Amino acid sequence: MRHMRVGCQISAALVLLTATAVCAAAGSMYDFTVKSIWGVDVPLSAYKETNPVALVVNVASQCGYTDTNYRELQQLYEEYEEDGFIVLAFPCNQFGSQEPGSPADIRDFTTEKYGVTFPLMAKVEVNGDGEDPLFTFLKEATGSGPLKWNFSKFLVVNGVPRKHYSHSTSPSAIEDDIVDALEEVNGADEEDGDDDSDDDSGDSAEL
Repeated sequence: MRHMRVGCQISAALVLLTATAVCAAAGSMYDFTVKSIWGVDVPLSAYKETNPVALVVNVASQCGYTDTNYRELQQLYEEYEEDGFIVLAFPCNQFGSQEPGSPADIRDFTTEKYGVTFPLMAKVEVNGDGEDPLFTFLKEATGSGPLKWNFSKFLVVNGVPRKHYSHSTSPSAIEDDIVDALEEVNGADEEDGDDDSDDDSGDSAEL
């Protein structure tokens, strides 16, 4: 039994060291690949061009915060998705065992009750030895420490974690920050476009 305990402790330490090493090497959310709710690898860099403003949330289906959060997250996604916003939802069963269902259960629940269309990812752990490296990165980048409950949120802009919001902060309360971030990234895109136009006009003049 002693050897088994030591072996488990070593395995847990190796998992934690691996996650720490991955996070140390990562400078951006776009460096991570996660699993979708369908079990498919999703490189987060896939959202770099189309959705530079992301809200990463650990979600659960049987929480007191479930109804408000899913309704408001979907509303925000519908309102701002075309402007470059996305919600990335990660089911988690660590808090009160409030996400016990299978991937199919989670998909059916969120689709049928809330009409969710933003990406749902595979179930993860967000604290402890088995925590997903993405959440290690998000927590370290924002200095949030261990997450306390379901529906903690991270605002990420151009792959860089900008702010952590507690589980008690509703998505609608974050809307102004989302709009500010979208204006920032879209304004930068417009400036780049203006620079390109200036370069083109100069070339035309020379011709």
